[in-house]
Amino acid sequence: MTMTTTDSAGKQAGGSRADGRSQDDAWAVMERFYAAEAAYVAAGGFGKADYDEVAAYLDPEVVLHQAPGLPFTGTGTWRGRDGMERFLATFSEVWESMEFLEQEHWGAGDTVVVRNRVRFRVRATGQEVDTLIMQLITVRNGRMLECRPFYWDPSAIADACAYRPHGDGVD
Repeated sequence: MTMTTTDSAGKQAGGSRADGRSQDDAWAVMERFYAAEAAYVAAGGFGKADYDEVAAYLDPEVVLHQAPGLPFTGTGTWRGRDGMERFLATFSEVWESMEFLEQEHWGAGDTVVVRNRVRFRVRATGQEVDTLIMQLITVRNGRMLECRPFYWDPSAIADACAYRPHGDGVD
């Protein structure tokens, strides 16, 4: 199993991208997916951004298993490209932007574990949260089939999203 670290510009630490990887290997697919996802969120999400860019990297049977209890996770399981679009619509209502600061990944072929250090900005307040997310990802035929993210500090995410307008009795 190999580990590679990339910086916020997506360059491998200590070298170039001339690594002979297949365009369909899990990490190559996820690099393209992350860029499309960040652009979708930055453009405002559902109704404002082009979802086709994101959908291009999703298997028709994609399943996202989010941790229940976070403001954007709903029931926790999102299925198919339509389910992912609904997830990203909710996600984009909460977050104004997401910036991948560091990424490490382990694995080869169809499975990869990715450690993302991400900075999110809350749409309602402008508050920023810098956090770690580990993801276990499976790819099939060059598209994401399954993703299981694990948030290092889910309470920091939930707290940042708990926007309370003045007058709600909370100081």
